[in-house]
Amino acid sequence: MSNLSRIEALKSYAEQEPENPFNWYALALEFRTQNPEQALFYFNKLLNEFKVYLPTYFHAASLYSEMNLIEDAKKIYESGIALAKTQNDAHALRELQNTYQNFLIENDLD
Repeated sequence: MSNLSRIEALKSYAEQEPENPFNWYALALEFRTQNPEQALFYFNKLLNEFKVYLPTYFHAASLYSEMNLIEDAKKIYESGIALAKTQNDAHALRELQNTYQNFLIENDLD
């Protein structure tokens, strides 16, 4: 299946089930490399409308960082870490904390 076909299929799923955050997440990931601005749109939708969908935080913060939106990335990492603690998701917590520490070092932040 081509990238365009996957995008069309994912858009269709999102239209059919707009309350399912995975559909929006999959769209964001699909756009991540080829159209970061569009990916950012979908990540923002997730961060605003599906605040408890934990998988969003790692990829959204990473994209914000790559786009040099450092303060926003920092806030997203911190929110994701707090959510992982609340949800008792040790794997996501470790992944977010490790990436966040690298992010802080790379950006010379405290």
